[in-house]
Amino acid sequence: MYSSNQSKLTELNKLFEPFSLTIHQPSDLEVTTGVSETGTTFLENAIIKARDGCRQAGLPCVADDSGLFVNAIGKPGVMSARYAGEGANDDDNVNKLLSELRWHDSATHAASFYCCLVYLRSFDDPMPLIAEGVWHGSIISERSGSNGFGYDPIFYLPDLKKTVAELDVEVKMKLSHRAKAGEVLKQKIQIEYQSDAE
Repeated sequence: MYSSNQSKLTELNKLFEPFSLTIHQPSDLEVTTGVSETGTTFLENAIIKARDGCRQAGLPCVADDSGLFVNAIGKPGVMSARYAGEGANDDDNVNKLLSELRWHDSATHAASFYCCLVYLRSFDDPMPLIAEGVWHGSIISERSGSNGFGYDPIFYLPDLKKTVAELDVEVKMKLSHRAKAGEVLKQKIQIEYQSDAE
């Protein structure tokens, strides 16, 4: 798995536990992360990261690119992790987003978390397996909850009447954009390996 985000790695390892697929973090294989994410879409960036992981490790690689899209401003999108600038932390990004949304009338703002997972068998794999997941909710103006990371404390789920940061980890693992993308990717990998075995 090409990611230095420990929270993402934990989520994906949980997802793939029943599948008997071992996901190594980059440091286990002496793979460095931080390749320039020059794509304009989540898919482009996920492919860039997966190719870099395959190149360094010489092994198949899963890469994730994910983020938040707020309808009212069309952001932060692919810049979600760097919204407040290079080196920004989660609080910086949340503060910038809330500051921008103060100029809009609504108390809550429709938003979606999006995740794109890419599986490459090798560096020059021309047919990557691609999986997407979307989680709909809204942005609230005050943080609530201490679980999760990123924008979780301000991403509100109307059906559950909670922010993502107020959910138990097990619940988030079943409902999140990454969980949805992970389930799709698991199915695609399983189909491929079953076909190879026949």
